[in-house]
Amino acid sequence: MKTEYPFGMNAVINVKRIYDGYDPADGFRILVDRLWPRGVSKEKAHLDLWAKDIAPTDKTREAFHHEDDKWAQFKKEYTAELEKNSEAVQDLLSAIRGKKKVTLLFGAKNVQHNQAVVLKAFLERGKPRH
Repeated sequence: MKTEYPFGMNAVINVKRIYDGYDPADGFRILVDRLWPRGVSKEKAHLDLWAKDIAPTDKTREAFHHEDDKWAQFKKEYTAELEKNSEAVQDLLSAIRGKKKVTLLFGAKNVQHNQAVVLKAFLERGKPRH
């Protein structure tokens, strides 16, 4: 059964550490970090898009500092940023429209608590009411 997302996307969205390497099965690969990941060359990254503007602001990222006890607050703040950042969201949606599979790439060590997880949930849920 085909999933219909609120934004009209048809893509399956996955998240993956950029350090886990390239796999053609990733589909359309998007780096969603504001900073380029250390030790990863542009060739090894195999990116289709670097969406810096969709990443959390430095203030939100630095306050979180990938500490699990700050996860709930980070999700709340980053989601609020996404709601206000309609231009970056629309740019991302335009880039993935028509794609079958999309992989949101991130550099953080924590695979459960990072901005790609929040962004995936936001895209799959659709823009919340204000």
